[in-house]
Amino acid sequence: MAEILPFRTLRYNPAKAGELGNVITQPYDKINAAMQARYYDLSPYNLVRIIRGRQSAEDAPEDNVYTRAARALRDWIETGVLVSDPEPAIYPYYQEYNVPGTEQTKQRRGFVALCQLEDYAARVVHRHEETLSGPKADRLELLKATRAHFGQIFMLYSDAEREIEQTLEADTAGKSFAAVTDEYGSRHLLGRCAAPATIGHIVSAMRERKLVIADGHHRYETALAYRAFCRDRGKRDDRAEYVMMTFIRKESEGLTILPTHRVVHGLPGFDWSALEAGAKRFFEWETVEPLGGEHLRSRLAEAGRQGPALAAYASAGKLALLRLRAALDLPGALPDVAPGLRRLDAVILHRLLLEQVLGINPQAVREEKNLRYVRELDEALLQVDRRHAQLALLMNPTPVEAVWENALEGQPLPQKSTDFYPKLLSGLAAYWLDNPAGM
Repeated sequence: MAEILPFRTLRYNPAKAGELGNVITQPYDKINAAMQARYYDLSPYNLVRIIRGRQSAEDAPEDNVYTRAARALRDWIETGVLVSDPEPAIYPYYQEYNVPGTEQTKQRRGFVALCQLEDYAARVVHRHEETLSGPKADRLELLKATRAHFGQIFMLYSDAEREIEQTLEADTAGKSFAAVTDEYGSRHLLGRCAAPATIGHIVSAMRERKLVIADGHHRYETALAYRAFCRDRGKRDDRAEYVMMTFIRKESEGLTILPTHRVVHGLPGFDWSALEAGAKRFFEWETVEPLGGEHLRSRLAEAGRQGPALAAYASAGKLALLRLRAALDLPGALPDVAPGLRRLDAVILHRLLLEQVLGINPQAVREEKNLRYVRELDEALLQVDRRHAQLALLMNPTPVEAVWENALEGQPLPQKSTDFYPKLLSGLAAYWLDNPAGM
């Protein structure tokens, strides 16, 4: 069962840190070099200095990106830039945003709390994607140095009746202590619920829930690794048994999953006609006149309502819609793939089109030798038009129910199968394991 706790968040003090928009960041794994530079310029207290600090050619064991992060954290706490809440609380977290590529506005509601770490084998917390070792090693060293969690783990839970949301709303309606608009125009609001009766009700209601990681697999597995590190030292650290999470209902109308498109590059002997001939073994192939991004999204979505579908785009305006053949013996084509995964667009794209038609093996996919991942459809098309890629493979988003059901069955999806939008900001709340006031 899921065991959650309120906690005393470590948060920015506006009297010392200045405007919140100048100190918070996107999650560390979304921060590229240009974003890092911009964050550094915004404020000497921007969180990037802790979660994605600059490396130096002169880094040494006594002075490196991790030791500098720990030093910055200690200095900011001592000078009052970061302050601890006086009492444990659960923190409602609302996000108001426009769905990219549309004029639709949504609000996503969740709450931030601690959750007891559980191995996947306990079947309380379930993953939906595979992870890579590199990011986890980096995050573990940072966690060892700072003993603080600044990034959120985005957890889905099921609550069709909105019991937990309504309980929180009754206690915190209209109240927030942090509000900021990020660089993508999304509005983030963080509230506080410290009422013992409300907290007790939510803690009790969450015990019966299963949890699925929507975003933050590397952060969760880093927390597991740090728990093991602490246990191996022979002294139990109760605070390392928990990690900070944001919990969001899987039934929420505010959930948005964006597709992540694939662009193929550097493939020897790539030929559109050969792609068509190979793809026709598995797909109905419909040649389409070149379409703008909005119209292409619409056509692809329409095709996807009938079954697995994707689009392929190559230079000189070559465009095709690919629909999985209705008569295809899918178990025969994918005998080693679980039934719940066989009809997912990302699985079909990887296992049939990339592997069997284009000859890009799983190892090359993992190493991104011939493959890049692109969120924006227009950017994927542009990379082909500018000859930075040979082929764009365009996708519909993965339904949240497919994420949920396959995770509970222990069947992770391919990497980059989902892109939950918007991201949860880093720096609105933090879990400091050495907080002298307590958890």
